[in-house]
Amino acid sequence: MSRPASRGPGLAIAALALTGLAACGSGEPAAVGASAPAEPGKITVAASDTECRPAVTEVPAGTTTFAITNGGSKVTEFYVYAPGDRVMAEVENIVPGLTRDLIAELPAGTYETACKPGMVGKGIRNPLKVTGEHKPLTADAKLARATADYKRYVKSQTGTLLVKTEEFVDAVKAGDIEQAKALYPVSRTYWERIEPVAEIFGDLDPAIDAREADLAEGEEWTGFHRIEKDLWITKDVRGDGPTADKLLADVKTIVARANATELTPLNLANGAKELLDEVATGKITGEEDIWSHTDLWDFDANLEGSKAAVQALRPVLEERAPDLVKTLDERFAAAEAALAVHQRGDGWRPHDELSKAELKKLSDAINALGEPISRIAPIVAK
Repeated sequence: MSRPASRGPGLAIAALALTGLAACGSGEPAAVGASAPAEPGKITVAASDTECRPAVTEVPAGTTTFAITNGGSKVTEFYVYAPGDRVMAEVENIVPGLTRDLIAELPAGTYETACKPGMVGKGIRNPLKVTGEHKPLTADAKLARATADYKRYVKSQTGTLLVKTEEFVDAVKAGDIEQAKALYPVSRTYWERIEPVAEIFGDLDPAIDAREADLAEGEEWTGFHRIEKDLWITKDVRGDGPTADKLLADVKTIVARANATELTPLNLANGAKELLDEVATGKITGEEDIWSHTDLWDFDANLEGSKAAVQALRPVLEERAPDLVKTLDERFAAAEAALAVHQRGDGWRPHDELSKAELKKLSDAINALGEPISRIAPIVAK
């Protein structure tokens, strides 16, 4: 889920990874007051700690590229919301001084754009009207097949997510701390693989995956990380029955919605990149699973989820950008090899056992993969 700016000993590593990923798919930083597209076809969005100013409030139906420049002091993110806060497209981790692009496919209708300084809260919102008609990207048979293939992958992952979450919840409610600890990273694996799909559904993602540091003042804390703290820190889950029940209920809702929702090819392309951003800002730093130190489980799951989205799009990429396919294969293999040295049995080394040099190698591998991943969405949107 969306994360505030990194803190703690992993900050230097996170900054390296985040800067590399933020630069992917970006132009030169534009002036914060920009009111015209940075280049033809792009809609500039001037973001700061207090403002979010898209250059226009109406666009034609079809694919639109937003170029978001962060002129503030906080890491921000940008969303396009349909009614009910359904996320049509998003880009997270826009660090101060940089511009990141987001390509969205939007049919006619009314939407909202939003910037979230600090990556928390409901965001600074503006209306967006989309008019006219367009031929959807899935009119291309290969893109339609790619989306269908990825939906089958999502269905396979959500099915196991539900089973493993039920096992985890049963262990928590039974007070079996050691069993719950063992099941915690396993159940989260299936969540992390398909998180970009889960993030489509407004508040359900934070209800399931919010860390204590993510909470706005007065916000209720529920989900995996609430229980994680009790398993590893308080070592007492006797009061966690209601939290566990809510977690399971929320996961059931996500599973139903994820399997019913219509995805677009850009959901796959943008999602593949979002998962690498998750690695760069949470898993590398150790701040995702701050008490259990099971971050490498999530790292592996994000990498697998990103690869699954890219592989679904592979026939299209082979046709439109064969050189990119070769680069992607090489960079995925390198990232997987960099992570594989930290495998321990059926799982992974605790994050707090890794040295700064080892974390730097992982960060470099993700940066190298992030650049070609960022080129997929423009190719898909052609």
